[in-house]
Amino acid sequence: MRNDLAVSVHGLRKRYADVVAVDGLDLEIATGECFGLLGPNGAGKTTTIEICEGLNSADEGDVIVLGRRWATDERELRERLGIQLQETQLAEKLTVAETVRLFRSFYAKGRSIDDVIRLVQLDEKREGRVGKLSGGQKQRLAIACAIVGDPDLLFLDEPTTGLDPQSRRQIWDLVEEFKSTGRTILLTTHYMDEAERLCDRVAIVDHGKVIALGTPRDLIASLGGEQVVEFVLAHAGNGAAELTPESLRGLAGVSAARSRGEDHGTVWELQVAELHRTVPALLAELSRRDLHLAELRTHSATLEDVFVHLTGRQLRDE
Repeated sequence: MRNDLAVSVHGLRKRYADVVAVDGLDLEIATGECFGLLGPNGAGKTTTIEICEGLNSADEGDVIVLGRRWATDERELRERLGIQLQETQLAEKLTVAETVRLFRSFYAKGRSIDDVIRLVQLDEKREGRVGKLSGGQKQRLAIACAIVGDPDLLFLDEPTTGLDPQSRRQIWDLVEEFKSTGRTILLTTHYMDEAERLCDRVAIVDHGKVIALGTPRDLIASLGGEQVVEFVLAHAGNGAAELTPESLRGLAGVSAARSRGEDHGTVWELQVAELHRTVPALLAELSRRDLHLAELRTHSATLEDVFVHLTGRQLRDE
């Protein structure tokens, strides 16, 4: 393993009965990097991160964390890791301060309890009981418990799932504060805006395999279009039957075209390099076919679009 790697995973496999959760996955995460594992529910993200955390065992493969292996260096690794689980169950009758103090006692060295509580903006709730906290406050407390040991590597498993926008941004600020210290973060999420803001590099995982790897900017650039045009037709006539990805790719500025079925009809999606040329060309083509729009929307290309392009599915699909 290279000295500049915080995590090295090769040929990782894990099966549960007939279900293959992780299927030959490879990852290398550099020291000081915020690395994101992205994918839908059931893609293998949580299983992968649990194996790296030493909470689960692999059927096959090699996992090295901070230059150590769980089989021989468990105690040392526990002292150097911080872990925030997807669902953290804390004792509801303890106060915030008592909870952080309890987790601090698990480590030989660590951070000041007062500093950590201040960092996660729970000063006013210091003597409040855990059971009385809001969802966002509980997540910030879970992160406080993960960082109180002053870890070299922080694992965050979907830290903002189910939170309101303000609570999500508060968690993002915490992650960026930790990231600024030069430590390493391994983050799982299915929120693309979260990954684009926080992560230096991301791996998109589907069916237990890495299907794309790179910086968010590079992965989005790989689509070949800076903008996405989506539209739904108001009705399906003869002209709609003739509408194909091939015919749409011939429009000015279009680099790729595809369709997907949704409850409200077929959604056509165009990857576009020159929006100002494509929209007029699209409207003219639909008019020529006597087709009418029910919906038309545009947005800048995102990691969500990368996933749809690679799999044909929405990232949030179950």
